[in-house]
Amino acid sequence: MNIKFSDKRFMFIGSPKQLLITLINTISKVSNHLLISTYPTKKLNKLLTLQFLSFVILSAFLGACGNEQNKSIPENTNDTQKKSSEMPGNPKPIDDSDAPRIIFFGNSLSAGYGLDDPENQSFPGIIRKKIEENNLDYTVVNAGLSGETTAGGKNRIDWILKQPVDIFILELGGNDGLRGIDTEESKRNLQAIIDIVNTKYPEVTIILAGMEAPPNMGDDYTADFRSIYPELAEKNNIALIPFLLQDVGGEAHLNQSDGIHPNIKGHKIVAENVWVILKDFILPEKEDI
Repeated sequence: MNIKFSDKRFMFIGSPKQLLITLINTISKVSNHLLISTYPTKKLNKLLTLQFLSFVILSAFLGACGNEQNKSIPENTNDTQKKSSEMPGNPKPIDDSDAPRIIFFGNSLSAGYGLDDPENQSFPGIIRKKIEENNLDYTVVNAGLSGETTAGGKNRIDWILKQPVDIFILELGGNDGLRGIDTEESKRNLQAIIDIVNTKYPEVTIILAGMEAPPNMGDDYTADFRSIYPELAEKNNIALIPFLLQDVGGEAHLNQSDGIHPNIKGHKIVAENVWVILKDFILPEKEDI
């Protein structure tokens, strides 16, 4: 609601709040002008009191307005809880399905970094579609987190394992290689993740996705890095995808402008690299005729 007030010397149109502020500013200017003049002490005290009271009234009024505004916009706690449960890298709320669960635990490659529709265009999303097309009863969870290292994955794994898992696809290490992290440290972190998963879910099937370090890291480093994955696979008797980015890494037309993250076409090939290994664990065995 606006207030309109005018006479020959003064005109105002605005809300009650704006009117009060205008009046107090006017009183303040007048009193400041008079304070500069040579007024008797008693009149000066009255003007100072008037100015002080004006600011008290303004503060009280603005405080009341602020409280009313806060009351008029209640916090939507449901939306807040929903956003926190869908943070990047955190799987969506667990459904009540009894279907076996496949978890992709990785970095920006699993997360579908740079894609318009990562949920469907990333290789885990493409795998989910393949599973649906084959009428297989599996729930697919994409727990990829951009920027994740093996150390970060080790710290995050307990949270991810709050839900049951039947097939665990471990796709980590790429960022370690890009940063030149000591290969023994990366290997220890990956082993720790494998141990944690096996301890909590002894019947789980673990598939390890092999990665390679960029050539500019030097021959010794790239060789040591490459050996991490087959050695861990053999030691833990788990399945191995030899190189996740086979036929994609280094191919400009299959990657985004950064030359690191696959584009849509690249993710389709990565999905095939995964499917070649995964299908043996989820497709029904064909009976001999």
